[in-house]
Amino acid sequence: MKMEEIKQIVQILRENDLGSIELCEGDFSLKITARGAAEPAVPAPAAPAGAAAPAPAVESSAPTAESAAGHILKSPMVGIFYAAASPDSAPFVEVGSAVKKGDVVCIIEAMKLMNEITAERDGVIAEVLAENGQVVEFSQPLFRIV
Repeated sequence: MKMEEIKQIVQILRENDLGSIELCEGDFSLKITARGAAEPAVPAPAAPAGAAAPAPAVESSAPTAESAAGHILKSPMVGIFYAAASPDSAPFVEVGSAVKKGDVVCIIEAMKLMNEITAERDGVIAEVLAENGQVVEFSQPLFRIV
């Protein structure tokens, strides 16, 4: 499957507000899940007659693990991680670099296409979790932003 076809599938996912799409063709299979897509709801077992209704869930205001450790920017695809635009260029970001949402932080080469990966939020690069020139997997952590 070509990258352009995958991009079209992602567009269909977004336009139709779908949680995920799964395709199988011969020995090739592809599953794309939208960020933040909820798992399908499983109905709770019925309460016996006369039993009290369960209490509503209360949201905790305790900090989440992500807020305590910062935001982990993950790879949206499989490919080769490049920290800079070319071997002679300085890296897009380094530990301590301030980034704004939308700033390019690296490039991932997939199927001969160079894909710019951007920061998902404002912050400071606390950790670079991938090595330049190495293959990264889908959803592999690339950066920690605080």
